[in-house]
Amino acid sequence: MRHVVILGAGTAGTMVANRLRRVLDHQEWHVIVVDRDDDHLYQPGLLEVVFGHREPGQLVRSRAAQLADGIEVVTGEVDVVDTGTKHVLLADGRRLRYDQLVVASGTSPRPEETPGMAGALWRRSVHEFYTLEGARALCAALADFDGGRLVVHVTEMPIKCPVAPLEFALLAEARMRERGLRDAVEITYVTPLSGAFTRPVASARLGHLLEERHIAVEPDFVVERVDEDTSALVSYDERSVPFDLLVTVPLNMGADFVGRSGLGDDLNYVPVDPQTFLAKGHDDIWAIGDASDIPASKAGSVAHFSVDVFVPNFLDHVAGRPMQHQFDGHANCFVESGDGKALLIDFNYEVEPLPGRYPVPGVGPMTLLDESRINHRGKQAFPWVYWNVLLPGRPIPLPSAMSMAGKHEPEATP
Repeated sequence: MRHVVILGAGTAGTMVANRLRRVLDHQEWHVIVVDRDDDHLYQPGLLEVVFGHREPGQLVRSRAAQLADGIEVVTGEVDVVDTGTKHVLLADGRRLRYDQLVVASGTSPRPEETPGMAGALWRRSVHEFYTLEGARALCAALADFDGGRLVVHVTEMPIKCPVAPLEFALLAEARMRERGLRDAVEITYVTPLSGAFTRPVASARLGHLLEERHIAVEPDFVVERVDEDTSALVSYDERSVPFDLLVTVPLNMGADFVGRSGLGDDLNYVPVDPQTFLAKGHDDIWAIGDASDIPASKAGSVAHFSVDVFVPNFLDHVAGRPMQHQFDGHANCFVESGDGKALLIDFNYEVEPLPGRYPVPGVGPMTLLDESRINHRGKQAFPWVYWNVLLPGRPIPLPSAMSMAGKHEPEATP
């Protein structure tokens, strides 16, 4: 019996496990999934918790309950991967042998990596929304915030769901208008990028939206510290952005065991072939989802499209055949903009987000790079799709490769 061990039962790990269980010979392969706890968090819902649209308990379900019958679930903390003996060592001393290893351990915020960020102001005037605890605390802080300088900040790329801080800024602006506080609040978006997003067309569209909402952008800001005495972000070039309420996206890093095992880069992401997900220098280790270093968004859609490519590649590889499928970096993301509207972006490694219609070219019904209520309703419907279709590994009639059909280059500005 051969063992495939999957480290992580989040979005990517759960989809991989369910898909492999379905296609592998049960007499030949045993699928094992390892995670530290049994709490599967629906991460796109964290912003809904922040703005009081969803209760925290609605976001968490049992990890084991999302996995198909026949998959062995191991609860425990991974200490290290011994690639020499092909064993995963758990913190409690247990050892799991693998023939093929899939690292799907995700990424997490590390506020302690920025001086002053996790200090005396943490959870008081400095907040994040990438954890359930953080979303709860920020919800309470926003309810008490009645004016002053609201700063939305990204420490460094890459981050999980790169549009989320933009969503927060736009939703916060809408909330302040609803409360009649907009004139009392100064909102600044602070980013290490040269604009609002990583790609030019989307950055221009989103930057224009921020400008319309009177949200100032502080670009090319590489934070050096949070000054607790003055309540300010300070960059390496000594720019200072004072705040009354700071909502930050801390440095994101992969799992510590990846670094301890010698499998990761400086941020504990596993270097892989970006088209096949096979770890560089290994023929029995893969990384999928946020755990890999592929130059694509760390987003759930990327995990979904990646798994569509990973599974047939895995089958080819373990059968000794050349891998026939290549991932193109396909990602699409909703961007909630407030007032019951949202944008949708669709892009890949080579093609930036462009205007158009999705998923049916010319028809939609969703619009690309334009606000619409149908986009908002699409995002509101996504939790059902997530729990009932994506995680179980059921087919979705969307190709894993990005299509240019229905997209068009924007007209040049005179």
